[in-house]
Amino acid sequence: MLEKIRNLFLLDLAIDLGTTNSLVYARDRGIVMQEPSVVAINQKTGQILAIGTEAKKMVGKTPLHIVAIRPLISGVISDFDVTEQMLHYFIEKARPNKFIFNLRPRVIVGIPSGVTEVEKKAVVDATKNAGAREVFLIEEPMASAIGARLPVQEPEGIFIVDIGGGTTEVAVISLGGLVLSKSLRIAGDKLNQDIVQFAEEEYRLLIGPRTAESLKIGIGSAFPLKEKKEMPMRGRNLVTGLPEEILVSDEEIRKATEKSVSQIVTEIKNAVEDTPPELLADIMASGIHLAGGGSLLRGLDILIQKETKIPTKRVEDPMTAVVRGAGMVLENLDNLKDVLAETEYLEPPK
Repeated sequence: MLEKIRNLFLLDLAIDLGTTNSLVYARDRGIVMQEPSVVAINQKTGQILAIGTEAKKMVGKTPLHIVAIRPLISGVISDFDVTEQMLHYFIEKARPNKFIFNLRPRVIVGIPSGVTEVEKKAVVDATKNAGAREVFLIEEPMASAIGARLPVQEPEGIFIVDIGGGTTEVAVISLGGLVLSKSLRIAGDKLNQDIVQFAEEEYRLLIGPRTAESLKIGIGSAFPLKEKKEMPMRGRNLVTGLPEEILVSDEEIRKATEKSVSQIVTEIKNAVEDTPPELLADIMASGIHLAGGGSLLRGLDILIQKETKIPTKRVEDPMTAVVRGAGMVLENLDNLKDVLAETEYLEPPK
């Protein structure tokens, strides 16, 4: 009974602060929020009009003085003040009881493995200013592996690839630490840009990033499909200035994204080459594990397996792997504290 009363006042959160989407995990409640990392701002007044899903609806549809921005680029904070406001919104929305005073929460935040000390400090400071009592940082590949329930603390090699919106994280894990990690700033957003560029160069058609993302999800692939897929691509003809619809195939979209996908595969192959032999023997048995929304690209697992000669598979529910892993660390801090990248005590623990 005392524990239940205590939990009304305490709020422990794990946040996957992503370039495209952010997810929030609350202790004892699981994933409570999944929203786009977008903030709508009135430039005349500086007022924040909407955050998350409501802000994303405004993208490309607002008056000139209202802009919908993404305050993170390649998983790194590009606008500190806006990120702080977004984190504050997430923390307040995650509170289980809005009518009872809650203590400032402890928060674990997932970060790319390649961030600098300055970038880490920016995340810690923004989270502190948003209302956190204590901040922990965890590298996204480690969180993904834990979320996939892989034995990260055992003396064996685990190969994880986390493909998000802004970055692709490639890591080899053993004994609760990253043996090697590579962070490539090519991921889901770059594939969307590739499709926008393809539409403009091939068909003189101007499309937005949301349309490009729909095409990627609808018919995108990294490896030839068994059955041909087609989808209408709607935009504005750059020659006539009029709206136009063109039917495009999975093969065209695959060719549009081929260079970026190839760079991701090359980074994975480089990591395989740099892996110590003893750990590589483990990985050849356990395989390469794919996480993140970008891993859902059709045929990507087949292509990686073909290129590396190592069995490749997606983890269960890859889009939530990072926040689930961070949440598992949150639920079991005493035993899993060693896997954290950094701990910042903002107040003495009580």
